[in-house]
Amino acid sequence: MRLRTVLAFAAIFLLSAGTGRAIQTGAISALVQDHNSGLILFEHNADQPLPPASLSKLMTLYMVFEALEDGRLSLDEKLQVSSAAKSKGGSTMFLDTRDRPTVEDLIRGVVVLSGNDACVVLAEALSADGTEGGFARDMTARARELGMTSTSLLNSTGLPEPDHLMSARDLVLLTTRLINDFPEQYAYFAETEFEFDGRAPANRFNRNPLLKNSVEGADGLKTGYTRDSGYGIAGSAIQDGSRVSFVLLGLDSSSARAQAAEKVVDWYRKQFRTVTPLAKGETVLEVPVWMGSQGTVGATIDRDLRFPVPFASNERLTANVTIEPYVEAPVTEGQKIGELVLEVPGFDQAVSLPLRASSDVDRGGLVTASIYRLKSLWQKYFPPALTPMQ
Repeated sequence: MRLRTVLAFAAIFLLSAGTGRAIQTGAISALVQDHNSGLILFEHNADQPLPPASLSKLMTLYMVFEALEDGRLSLDEKLQVSSAAKSKGGSTMFLDTRDRPTVEDLIRGVVVLSGNDACVVLAEALSADGTEGGFARDMTARARELGMTSTSLLNSTGLPEPDHLMSARDLVLLTTRLINDFPEQYAYFAETEFEFDGRAPANRFNRNPLLKNSVEGADGLKTGYTRDSGYGIAGSAIQDGSRVSFVLLGLDSSSARAQAAEKVVDWYRKQFRTVTPLAKGETVLEVPVWMGSQGTVGATIDRDLRFPVPFASNERLTANVTIEPYVEAPVTEGQKIGELVLEVPGFDQAVSLPLRASSDVDRGGLVTASIYRLKSLWQKYFPPALTPMQ
């Protein structure tokens, strides 16, 4: 049995961000997301699978970052360069089979130089069968586990192959996971240049136009281009303390990509302000505790609840809380005891945050047990009301 109670935050107002607020990017496919809340602010053909070009290198990097985290790789580990890696065409680190680059050099080679040879070295090191194809199959499987339902990857580089496809929605999801899951490694995406071993100094600069043009708050992620895909970008920037992430695919020139990317960041800054109706650790409501040494425990959120709000706003935000009628002791601080679900007017989307216990609650003694046995009969037919905090 579950209860639902409605909490009204009278101070927070939202206006529809739908009609009249669409941004024109010129992209075949696009998606713009407020990073903290997960709200989609704009989308266009976002679920259409398209050739991603070098944007699929983001999935290669995600796999590498996971391998660093679980100990399969280390940053100072040196890897062998195969002839297959050396002969890869397109963007390159200019690796040779005599080289033994470190994993960190290769990461920078992928992020900054978009090196296809660096991708293959990393792929072969992580693949169960030692091949780039095997790594691509692993990438696709992992992408599906992450919820990227339109992704099918046949190589580690993004070089054109039939059925090597990703959608803008999948790429934004991947961008979100890279930022959230690997905050330390994410710093690589803000690097503007990397000169590996003094080779090809003219090729040492990051192609991301947000970084090249010093757009305020920009710190990632990746560009891509092939004749089949057109020009694409996965970008992210922090504006007034809030982060916007976006993907644009299928633009017709590098200048159009640069203009569209900067336009998205500027649109986010000028069209939305950020509000924080609830702060991390703030008590949302008191939840009854069954068989506890105390009668209730506070339900809190574990991160600030921040929303983008269109500047001309006049609609009230309401929040639904779904929670068990009571939580059984013992309760541990931080234990999930419910969920806060906000249905945001005008966005036609819901945002969910877990509610967690604000403190430990021990199990009560014999007297408490006797009292609760009597209460149980009453609560079976008359569940307790939850008390929203003001």
